[in-house]
Amino acid sequence: MKVSVIGSGPNGLAAAVVMARAGHDVTVYEGSDKAGGGLRTDDFTEFGGRFDVCSAVHPMALASTFFRAFDLGSRIPFVQSDISFAHALPGRAAVAYQDLERTSSELGRTGPAWSAIMKPLLHQIDAVRAMSGLDLRPHPSTVAGALALGVAAMGFSALRDEARALAAGVVAHGAAPFSSIAARFVGAVLAAEGHAAGWPIPVGGSGAIAHALVQDIEAHGGRVELGRAVDDLREVWSPGDTAMFDTGPRGFADIASNALPARYESALRSYRYGNAASKVDFVLSGPIPWTDERLRDALTVHLGGWEREVSGAERTALRGSVPARPYVLLSQPTRRDRTRLPPGSTDEIVWAYAHVPNGSTEDAAERIIDRIESFAPGFRDVIVHRESRPAPFFAQLNPNFHGGDILGGRVDVPQLLTRPTKSVRSWRTPIPGVYLCSAATPPGAGVHGMGGWHAARLALARVGQGVPDLRPVARVD
Repeated sequence: MKVSVIGSGPNGLAAAVVMARAGHDVTVYEGSDKAGGGLRTDDFTEFGGRFDVCSAVHPMALASTFFRAFDLGSRIPFVQSDISFAHALPGRAAVAYQDLERTSSELGRTGPAWSAIMKPLLHQIDAVRAMSGLDLRPHPSTVAGALALGVAAMGFSALRDEARALAAGVVAHGAAPFSSIAARFVGAVLAAEGHAAGWPIPVGGSGAIAHALVQDIEAHGGRVELGRAVDDLREVWSPGDTAMFDTGPRGFADIASNALPARYESALRSYRYGNAASKVDFVLSGPIPWTDERLRDALTVHLGGWEREVSGAERTALRGSVPARPYVLLSQPTRRDRTRLPPGSTDEIVWAYAHVPNGSTEDAAERIIDRIESFAPGFRDVIVHRESRPAPFFAQLNPNFHGGDILGGRVDVPQLLTRPTKSVRSWRTPIPGVYLCSAATPPGAGVHGMGGWHAARLALARVGQGVPDLRPVARVD
């Protein structure tokens, strides 16, 4: 069977891996000069060293059903810190270690509540990971996972002070305030993975994940064509073929418009997007001078102060204004991975972004720097080089990042349940053999490959096949 995959983000590549392993004739079409979508690592323009253009830290890369079946951890090396993530506060920090008991202890009087929420969720973590499956009949384990996740998401409301700030930081990964129920579900999963698999980074950069996927596709007879944009469904698909679109709903509607029912196309075009990212990549002369020195060991740091400040910043962006004191998500990968720097370098590479309104053209670099400086006095003094990447950069880099929304769609309850349309098989389109598999399908944003995994399972079931063994024959170097 001829299989075309349009878009080479982690979901598209996951779909291509499964279909190539199943023996089908697979071609991946990518409009950019590199495969991977948000899994992209580039060189600085003026200074030695490499930075992750988009995603950098991957809580699901060693935990999702697809990547565990693919055995990604045996293909490329990952590193992580004892600290999965941390949240900077005035004069101190709230720290989430992989060790839940240590986390609880260092959170002080707010620690027992954090532990009480996380323990049941950790006990059901495998069931939670499987919740995005295709089975319509609820299994007892799935129900238990959903219940534990719901209790944790609701339980965040009972947290106070340091623990509440820690939760607000992970909830804000959904580009939403603490009151957002949908974003709380996202935050609860991320927090639990921090105590389960950790928040690892791939050695050498996120591009290593894309490289491993591409190598496997090619090893099983597939092809990846770069610089090959697809403008019309008929270029890559005929009746009897299979096509999988790792594209946004509107992008798919543009490509397949002539073949789509009007009602379905209208639903795709009404899909909503959320806050955008304005990012800065730094080369520093040394470590960030954090007030709380524990933050030097954290690969991921959230900056935003107490929960009310984080939520206020996210609401401001959703209402159309750039926050004066934004929530900032910061990664310092070279604290553990020196391969990203030239040999002998003592520099550090740091990545940070703030949420801004969708479509905003404002460069938030100075606000981001001010925010870091407030928790690390002297930060400006260690900046050697910086490169700003405001929202239009991301919108141009990847058409899935509409208006600079790197999550591929707004995270709220209606859209969480109808992503991108009201269907229990969101990956299937009305065109036989044509599937959607981007972050606009369940389970949403993140480097987990699950959108592609689900689309491929449906495509294989259509021809009476099951999912093939995805384990590596030999290590991918």
